Amino acid sequence: MIVTRFAPSPTGYLHLGHAYAAHFAHGAAAAAGGRFLLRLEDIDRARARPEYEAAILDDLAWLGLGWDGPVLLQSTRFDAYRAALARLEGEELLYPCFCTRSEIAGEIARAIEAPHGPEGPLYPGTCRDLSSGERDERLESGALYALRLDCAAATKRVSALTFREEGSGPLGERGEIAVDPSRFGDVVLARKDTPASYHLAVVIDDAHQGVTHVTRGNDLFSATHIQRLLQALLGLEAPAYAHHKLILDANGRKFSKRDRSVTLGALREAAETPALLRARLGF
Repeated sequence: MIVTRFAPSPTGYLHLGHAYAAHFAHGAAAAAGGRFLLRLEDIDRARARPEYEAAILDDLAWLGLGWDGPVLLQSTRFDAYRAALARLEGEELLYPCFCTRSEIAGEIARAIEAPHGPEGPLYPGTCRDLSSGERDERLESGALYALRLDCAAATKRVSALTFREEGSGPLGERGEIAVDPSRFGDVVLARKDTPASYHLAVVIDDAHQGVTHVTRGNDLFSATHIQRLLQALLGLEAPAYAHHKLILDANGRKFSKRDRSVTLGALREAAETPALLRARLGF
């Protein structure tokens, strides 16, 4: 059975881009007689708001998109994230990074050639080679740190990986795609104020919910590489992926939660109907 999910963050109101993603995921499940799940990725406790959660449910009801089973809140899943981090740490695949953002930016600026990934310059690995004594001293001093994945060490632990693309990537990619985790470098998997990064939480929760097909925008196509690596390291089943186009504004930019004029609530107030919106989105 095909199982898809819509997983917005309740840190703002849904907009046209969200509407397209929700319709795409719902349609993929409905066409195959499958299940469509709803997950609220409220792991950012500083920005998540109850009013945004309520608005998401209202907007989906207005769109006519029902979901199967209860809504999963990431804020209830912290123990699962901690267990995954402990497993990776036990296999010596994580290390504490004490660098501030300004220190990282400074080191990158001083580098003759700084490798770049999908999210900008890659972390140069400053803390990866600290001695155990240096790490212990900093930890005992109470210094703030993030937990980073040692990408090179992690990649050596798994065989060659691929993921199945059933949609269409940014360059029309389709079929079995070879995974290149190095494009993200030593990604952060947790911080003191965030118990799990998006990359870690999404693979754990997709597996927990039995998601078979991850549908999402092409802006997240590259993220599949690091997420596929995490699935392999944690022994999780790999879903198929179906990336789709992004809905852009008049200036060719993807919509943001800051674009109040295109929130679903604003469109409703402007007398938009669900049928008109579906037609506008091409469904």
